[in-house]
Amino acid sequence: MNALVPRARSWPRPLAVTLLALALGMGGWWAWTAWGSSKAKSDEYIFATVQRGDIEDVVGATGSLQPRDYVDVGAQVSGQLKKLHVEVGTEVKEGQLLAEIDAEQSAARVDANRASLRAQQATLVERQVSLEKAERDLQRQKNLMAEEATTTEQVQNAETAVRTAATQINTLKAQMQQQQASMRVEEANLKFTKIYAPMSGTVISITARQGQTLNTNQSAPTLLRIADLSTMTVQTQVGEADVAKLRQGMSSYFTTLGSPGRRFYGELRKIEPTPTVTNNVVLYNALFDVPNPNKVLMPQMTAQVFFVVAEARDVLAVPVSALTFQRAARSQPSAAVADDGNGATPASATEASKTTSGPSVDRPRAERSRGTRRDAAANTPATPRRAIVKVATSNDERNPTIVERDVTVGVASRVNAEIVSGLKEGERIVVGVKMPEAPAKSAAQTKGATPLGAAGAPGGMGGGFKR
Repeated sequence: MNALVPRARSWPRPLAVTLLALALGMGGWWAWTAWGSSKAKSDEYIFATVQRGDIEDVVGATGSLQPRDYVDVGAQVSGQLKKLHVEVGTEVKEGQLLAEIDAEQSAARVDANRASLRAQQATLVERQVSLEKAERDLQRQKNLMAEEATTTEQVQNAETAVRTAATQINTLKAQMQQQQASMRVEEANLKFTKIYAPMSGTVISITARQGQTLNTNQSAPTLLRIADLSTMTVQTQVGEADVAKLRQGMSSYFTTLGSPGRRFYGELRKIEPTPTVTNNVVLYNALFDVPNPNKVLMPQMTAQVFFVVAEARDVLAVPVSALTFQRAARSQPSAAVADDGNGATPASATEASKTTSGPSVDRPRAERSRGTRRDAAANTPATPRRAIVKVATSNDERNPTIVERDVTVGVASRVNAEIVSGLKEGERIVVGVKMPEAPAKSAAQTKGATPLGAAGAPGGMGGGFKR
């Protein structure tokens, strides 16, 4: 008996057409989202948002820390260093005993000079007695001559004896003065065997050791160095291309390797006119002082120094890559210094912030008023410049409408620039164009290629954005 096979049910024609159209529509939508959306402007451009921030145009350099006031203490007499009363790091006061040199030979020379002086004083008494006797003999000869009881020759001999005795006394007095001077030198050398601190400060180095023999015949040997660490001097070398931007009194700050996030502020004190030439590179020494009340700064520390040429506090800022500067920049009045965030520009400039001296992590809030900007080198408002920026004007994040807009640029660093007018806070701007992705390689092509993650490999450092 044959089994009954059920007959396949056929779909109605209208329903089949509808399902086919729906499938084609979904396929088209999927294809548009997969390939068509890749041409959206959001995938072609790199956008950034206009925000408020602080901008500094600085000249960077590397320097080292040195005490502003220091003195090298040396020995003025030869001899063996008998006792050293301090060590590195000792706090000393002016007049404090630091070291002692063996004083036996100096004391002996002083005693010898004193004995010689006493002998000369005894000789002087004897010479004075001889002079008195010669004067009496001369007077007696004169009396006899008046009575014609002596000869003229006897009188002349008596006068010669008086003059000779007087001359001998004068010579002896001169010798005694010379001996006294020598004795004062020896007494001073005896005092120099005890070395006292010429200033108050900290012993930062000791170059001599107890028991060492010191020789001052050729040059005065240095025993130790005393420095006042309450004020440090930053000595930095600036290239000839940047030294023209520096001005005496301009704001400057530095960071150290131990505290990279802490800034120490000061003012440029001096630019030495004599350069240092190293490998045909001309460098000028720039010096500025910084207080060091807590002694956190030590000698020979490496400092990353920044001289503030111009600065702007709490202003509209955009990346420099978003700007296209015009060749003929029109000068703007110094009154227009900051955008208030609504596209308007104040009529007058905010007072320039003042530079603080002393260690500080940041400026006081009062000195970071909104819209403050200045040329720190000349202490005057920085001159604005004209530029063009591409702005996304529509709310469509994938395909925004991009227009070019003229803006006024104030203070600019190597990374960011201040927008004086032409933009509002929160607007989106174009800062670059994305580079097209490289086509994927086959397994045969990638055989023996650079490992994944290396430079030039997919996902490595070879890809990037074109700014």
